[in-house]
Amino acid sequence: MKILLIEDEKITRITLDETLQKEGYDITSTESGRDGLNKFFENNFDVVITDLRLPHVSGMDILKAVKTKNTNCYVIVITAFATIDTAVEAIKLGAYDYLTKPFSPDRLISMLKHIKQLRDALEENAKLRKKLKSIEDKIIVGISAQTKQLVETIKAVAAHDYTVLIEGESGTGKELVARALHSYSSRKASPFIPMNCAAIPESLLESELFGHEKGSFTGAIKRHIGYFERANGGTIFIDDVDDLPMTLQVKLLRVLQEREFVRLGGDENISINVRVLCATKVDLYNRVKSNRFRDDLYYRLNIIPIKLPPLRERKEDIIPLLTHFFQRRGAEEKIKFLTPEIQSQLIQYNWP
Repeated sequence: MKILLIEDEKITRITLDETLQKEGYDITSTESGRDGLNKFFENNFDVVITDLRLPHVSGMDILKAVKTKNTNCYVIVITAFATIDTAVEAIKLGAYDYLTKPFSPDRLISMLKHIKQLRDALEENAKLRKKLKSIEDKIIVGISAQTKQLVETIKAVAAHDYTVLIEGESGTGKELVARALHSYSSRKASPFIPMNCAAIPESLLESELFGHEKGSFTGAIKRHIGYFERANGGTIFIDDVDDLPMTLQVKLLRVLQEREFVRLGGDENISINVRVLCATKVDLYNRVKSNRFRDDLYYRLNIIPIKLPPLRERKEDIIPLLTHFFQRRGAEEKIKFLTPEIQSQLIQYNWP
């Protein structure tokens, strides 16, 4: 660490200078507050140690100037005239700590060790956050032509509030695409509410989607806010929309047309501003032809269709995906174990 020592008392200055040099610190020392400030503005110091009473410029003025120029620089204040008020003021202005003369150099060395540990922890934390953000920003991972085209489509579609129908087999990343559409849209600061029609019992679907009023059915002991209402201002993602019962398909159609609904057991029309994204694991048009899905709802949902190819049709993405998953788990050193033989087996696998 680079340290600037500002101390007008010669013996103290020389003693601390020599002690800190022996500890391996890069130390610059001066006796004047004005000279100390000049040195600070000319160089990048990690720590400033300053006496409180100095000629020309006070230690408090130095503290203010240092924290104004570089909030990441730590300041330790030294004083022979410590009072509670002085200490409180120094800490409020951003001092790391203060020392009262006379003090043992070991106390100062201990403080500097703590500062180094804190700096190292903060730097490591910042690196991890930056690394994690770079990984999380890769919402859609892959190098294949299909994946590149998908990303371009998502970015083009995200800017508009059209309803999107995402079609793809199980495991192709339908919710990832929905989250990407939301994160690239103007609604990204608002809620993204995912729900899965196949995971909710049919008897509870209406209540979960649109909410219910207290007493609307046995067990309804209080008002329940549904997915649509929770998503107001943002995006609702309805996965496995092909599993939606015909009775609820009518209600979903009304929401898409009128942008309003009524809670189960209620009589109040609730207006909403929600972008609707839906996903299906089957060919929804075939469901329409076999009268298992309403054609009017299908055409409302299918304004912009996005079809996701399965992994077996874009095998160029397998190794980038593996690398991404290793990085997400902080296991980059394990990537070297992906030998050419293992990679070949992974690529040859059919990935059903």
